[in-house]
Amino acid sequence: MSNATPRELPPTLPAALALVGQPMAVVERELILATLVHCNGNRTHAARMLGISIRTLRNKLADYTAAGFAVPEAGSGIARNAPA
Repeated sequence: MSNATPRELPPTLPAALALVGQPMAVVERELILATLVHCNGNRTHAARMLGISIRTLRNKLADYTAAGFAVPEAGSGIARNAPA
């Protein structure tokens, strides 16, 4: 029998488990979009939280919009649909 004590699981584990097995691009996109919603669409704040430049964030958001993903509008936190 092992002397190891059971390790406590972080409270965020259920959210992380939803991303297990997903490609890194999907995980990155979900994290970026969720952070942007958390920041009410504030790109500067979201970029700082994510540890990336505002330019990188804007480029990724442009790619997501072009791919048809809903991206929160700047300053609103409300997702808008990609242009048709």
